[in-house]
Amino acid sequence: MVRVTTTDRRTALRAGAGLVAGGALAAGCATTGSAAPPAAAPASGPTFAAKATPLTAPAPRAFPHQPAQITHGPRDHPRIALTFHGQGDPKIATALLTEAERHGAHVTVLAVGTWLDTHPGMARRILDGGHDLGNHTQRHIAVNTLSEAEALAEITGCADRLKRLTGSIGTWFRPSRAPTASPLVQRLAHRVGYPHVLSYDVDSLDFTQPGAPAVTRKVLAEVRNGSVVSMHFGYADTVAALPAVLQELDRRGLRAVTTTELLS
Repeated sequence: MVRVTTTDRRTALRAGAGLVAGGALAAGCATTGSAAPPAAAPASGPTFAAKATPLTAPAPRAFPHQPAQITHGPRDHPRIALTFHGQGDPKIATALLTEAERHGAHVTVLAVGTWLDTHPGMARRILDGGHDLGNHTQRHIAVNTLSEAEALAEITGCADRLKRLTGSIGTWFRPSRAPTASPLVQRLAHRVGYPHVLSYDVDSLDFTQPGAPAVTRKVLAEVRNGSVVSMHFGYADTVAALPAVLQELDRRGLRAVTTTELLS
């Protein structure tokens, strides 16, 4: 991995802090909690135009030795996966992707369908950076509480948008507003074409907006070989925390890779 200097880190932290004024713009995935949801992105805000030619993106893969719901990868390899719930201000999302790439890291983005509708060019930005792109339902509502027809519509709605933009339904599915899928949602995701549901074993709790130092401490206290870490686009705390997280992962010899690479 690329080593960063103290000056680089201070510069990245200032850049992340500067985004705070823009507001944190993505809803967290907790079903309970006292943190107020961030404001919606303004309709007049920047968007990224999608190119006319669809990408040729990877399709979902089955990993024969992994369960239907994956919470972590192999514990005997020094690799971890940083996964981001894709929603919110595209400027913050782009800052996170750029920071990860500057450190030689690749991440997994689970995109919300309505976010892709508003910012279709983000699909190409994610894939062009060498990151995984997956499905986080169409409207980011509590999918486990829905009827079969409603839950299927949430999964297929986002899958259809991903396929239209990238040529693939995405490499992963993660349920919205829940750490794991109900048996029904798991079956529906499999029917749509996702062999596995992607959960996680480390929750950064960045959506509670506890401040960048708290996000950093939470992740680094729990991460270990094979961990899948849940984080979010749309929160300036996450941008500010990421350089310190990546620097410490590097010091520990833990590579931040896509979930596909983690399990391969």
